[in-house]
Amino acid sequence: MTAVEEEQVVPAVPETPPRAAGLIRTAWAFPQAKVGTVLAGVVILVALLGPWLGPVITGHTTTDFAGKPFKPDGLMGTDGLGRDVLTRFLAGGTTLLLYAVLATALGIVLGALLGMIAGYGGGWLDSLLMRGNDVLLSFPQLVIALLAIAVIGPKGWLLVLVIGLTHAPRTARVARQATVSVRNHDYIRAAEMYAVPRSRILLREILPNITGPLMVELGLRLTYSIGYIASLSFLGLGIQPPAADWGLMINENRIALVVQPWGVLLPVAAIAVLAVGTNLVADSLASAAAGRTREARA
Repeated sequence: MTAVEEEQVVPAVPETPPRAAGLIRTAWAFPQAKVGTVLAGVVILVALLGPWLGPVITGHTTTDFAGKPFKPDGLMGTDGLGRDVLTRFLAGGTTLLLYAVLATALGIVLGALLGMIAGYGGGWLDSLLMRGNDVLLSFPQLVIALLAIAVIGPKGWLLVLVIGLTHAPRTARVARQATVSVRNHDYIRAAEMYAVPRSRILLREILPNITGPLMVELGLRLTYSIGYIASLSFLGLGIQPPAADWGLMINENRIALVVQPWGVLLPVAAIAVLAVGTNLVADSLASAAAGRTREARA
């Protein structure tokens, strides 16, 4: 996915931008926020509790031989090696979710820091950081990840590092625009008048007042992280066998989709529901950050 394809409309920062708590309260008023939270919450609960629930429900671990390959043995049948599909599904979301959250956090932190420095500093510093940012944006994220994995190998830390670093330039653009919108406000000028250090202005004055766009970006980056990690695992370049992983399960069981569909349908459904849920929450945050109300939306 290229930078042009991912381009989005950044919510304008109002004169008194919503801080995190107020933004979440406003976003929660949208029905889609509640629906998205429920959808994402169900999948997250499955991912977190599944590794413990799986053996209790099925009586098998993720590597146990549960029956003949691709047969309807057990609740959801078996995979190509005779392992229980339901057990592997319940255990397969933890690593995916962990890697996605870490990659998103890395990208948001680095991007917000670079964007705030560029937007507040202005001048040559802004030009230098943003032109370098534009160069990084010209490379598709998935291509960079494939190149890094081909050179170093499929490592979990590498997935987090590469995806997080490729999220940073996109987050930096959003953070810079939001910072430019607030840097001339009175509370910033007052802090400068009292010779408050720049680092303190960035962290205590600017950052709390650009949380609206950053919260929206957080939801979007998390959705993309889930998709990228699942895609790399499907290609055999992410989480490796015999680990249980949703992306890997799709690849392992696709050859028997007609005979034993659950090995593909369960992880596909989980990834899709999680992506839809996070998108709905991100859209609600975008609406709240733009200052729209439920009545105006109707």
